[in-house]
Amino acid sequence: MEKSSVYLETSFVSYLTARLSNNLIVAAHQNITLDWWENRRQDFELFISQVVIDEAKLGDPQAAAKRLAILAHLTLLDVSDEIIGFANQLIDFKAVPKNEIQDAYHLSVACVHGINYLLTWNCKLMANAEKHEEIEKTCTEFGYRIPIICTPDQLLGE
Repeated sequence: MEKSSVYLETSFVSYLTARLSNNLIVAAHQNITLDWWENRRQDFELFISQVVIDEAKLGDPQAAAKRLAILAHLTLLDVSDEIIGFANQLIDFKAVPKNEIQDAYHLSVACVHGINYLLTWNCKLMANAEKHEEIEKTCTEFGYRIPIICTPDQLLGE
């Protein structure tokens, strides 16, 4: 049986590698992320893009090094002209706010490459039920199937 594909958005990797937060909700998300990484990742084909790498390089050098070490072992999807064009369409059609271009790129990469799941902790935009309809409508209008956008706890299995 072929494994489902998962695009790991940058927030996932950040939660996976960050020191444990004092914020109880963030700490819970970090623990869920670690649980998914340890117990479920082998059930999927994992993918990232240069957008994830570029974002992971930002910030504290030691934290960035941890993120990049995790990413070094994952399959890199290309960011083609088609992906750049569709990211711009996501913004032009207001499925993604214009100040969130990186999120448009993440969505576009996952859509154009036909990824099954986009795993994220970005609940402000991507894993946001109120934004889903507009994102899906734009993807469909341009001939793409939207991946299932979810947080790690939604992909832990039974």
